[in-house]
Order: sequence, then C-alpha cells, then structure tokens
Amino acid sequence: MTADIIALATQYGRYGYRRITVMLQRSGWVVGIKRVHRIWRREGLKVPHKQPKRGRLWLNDGSCIRLRPEYANHVWSYDFVEDRTHDGRKYRMLNIIDEFTRECLAIRVSRRLKAVDVIDALTDLFILRGIPGHIRSDNGPEFIAKALRDWIAAVGASTAYIEPGSPWENGYCESFNSKLREELLNGEIFYTLKEAKVVIEGWRRHYNTQRPHSSLGYRPPAPEALIWPAPNPGQASPATPALAPLPVMH
Repeated sequence: MTADIIALATQYGRYGYRRITVMLQRSGWVVGIKRVHRIWRREGLKVPHKQPKRGRLWLNDGSCIRLRPEYANHVWSYDFVEDRTHDGRKYRMLNIIDEFTRECLAIRVSRRLKAVDVIDALTDLFILRGIPGHIRSDNGPEFIAKALRDWIAAVGASTAYIEPGSPWENGYCESFNSKLREELLNGEIFYTLKEAKVVIEGWRRHYNTQRPHSSLGYRPPAPEALIWPAPNPGQASPATPALAPLPVMH
C-alpha cells in the first residue's frame, strides 16, 4: 500500500492524503483516512497548502455576488487562462464551468480567442447542454463585447459581471483556473499547440470523471459520460434548443 500511496502522490502532486485515500478505496484498497495519513507523514509526503476561504464571495452588495448556483445549468462561469508553448509563443484557454456541479464543460485552446470564439464555444455547449440561466464573468473585452452580450440575451440567458478588480467574485472559475495551473500547466512543457490541446482535454476529462472534489464529498463532478440513445427508426432525434443567429463581428 505504501508504494501505491507514493505512486499516487507522485502522479498527482497537488493532491492531499484525503483525495489519495479516496483513490485508493476506488482501486480496491480497504483503508481509512487515518492509516493513509500515518503513512503519508511517515514517508515525508507534503500536504499542499489549502486555499483560504474568501467569505466576501457572497457578502458584498453586488447582485452578481449574491447569485448562488442552485441547480445544474443555473449559473455558468467562464474565464481566460494564458500560458506559452516551448517556443515562447502565447496561447489562451477559455474555461467554462457549471458552478453548481463544478463540472468543466469545455476548455477552448487557441493562440487567439476573441468574442466570436466565445460565442462559438457557447453555441456548441448550448446545443449539448441547454441554455443556462446566467453566465458569470469578469469585465474582459471579449466578455463585454456588444455582440456577445446581445447574443446571450437573444438566446434567453443573462450575463452577471463581477466588480472590476474583484476576481474573488468569480470564485468558482478562479479556483478551477488555479487547479488547472497547479496540477497540469506548471508541470508540462508543450512543444506544439496541438499537443497542448490533446493533453489539456485529457486533463479536463480526468478532472470531471475521476478527480475527487472535496466540495462534492470527494466525488468527481461527472463520473459518467452522457450518451444520447440512438433513436428508433422513424423516431425524431432529441430536440436541441433554438439558438439565435450568430452575430456578424465588425
């Protein structure tokens, strides 16, 4: 068991002994958290520093802060993360999450991402997942672009912008961004954009289907993939929401 604990701690360097315990139990070990903790300390394994809780997320007066996610598809949030490939060229990631389920719905990776690319990513998700009630974001130029705001309103969703200079108000997405950087980006060298896309998508699937989440009782957000059943002959396919036409970007 000790070898398995060390192997898991090496593979998932930002996981503490609680998550490692859950993963051991999933693999068939009958073991409690106290025993894993004893081995963890005996082997000198380091528990990652815990992020401090930010109570201001719900205590300020801004309406977007008081918007608590109450069910799946109630509130989505999105944000950009930037990194560089080995040649020094910058690339961007558009991260979209469901704040209630904590599932990462998509990570769009490209050298450049503009408002029209945000609309394109949302269009794909609206068709697959339905239209959320609200979409929370910061005040970046891509998110406040008139074409994007008008399109979101046209499909029936609402935007919820945080106060400028207050990233904690978008706490769910900021927390996800930090996990993406700590658990993947800080330990990987990507030589091409294609390699980055493949590895990041693999990590997203692991995050959704296998990674234990403390806020969910150490369960993953989406342990099973959603697969549409094949329609019977003569039966219509599942209906998809009617979307507003894509705007013309000037």
